[in-house]
Amino acid sequence: MEEITGIAASAAGGGLFGLIGTALGRLAGYFEMRQEQAHERERWAHETVLIELQQAARAAETEAELAITETAGSWAGLKASMQAEAAIGESYPWVNAVRGLTRPVLTLLLWAIAGGIWLGAGEAARGSITETATFAATAATLWWFGDRSPRRVRGGAP
Repeated sequence: MEEITGIAASAAGGGLFGLIGTALGRLAGYFEMRQEQAHERERWAHETVLIELQQAARAAETEAELAITETAGSWAGLKASMQAEAAIGESYPWVNAVRGLTRPVLTLLLWAIAGGIWLGAGEAARGSITETATFAATAATLWWFGDRSPRRVRGGAP
């Protein structure tokens, strides 16, 4: 009987240790799975950040291309304006005088309008109206008189 009891105790002890080993293995597997899932979540978050950065870079690149296109168009407009004015040529002296006075008179008129609006407008409307009129007057001043620099003749002398 001692033999049977010893065998039974050994079987029970082996089974118990086997169950404990299985439980520890499962517990370790659970923690490994949690760690893998956390790693995957971090990887996905990192990939999401990379995709967002790529989208932002593409948007900035598109915005830069639009700015370049807009600037090129502005320069093309200025060039066309200058060529059109150069193509007019000489005319009667009074026509040349009127043509020469048009820009200064319009510029002074725009500045007078800006000043009149500022003096006559109420406090509420003064800000936005003045900004718009000042923009127009400044644009006229810089556009019309900015191209009045001395023309260079090829070969060096102005």
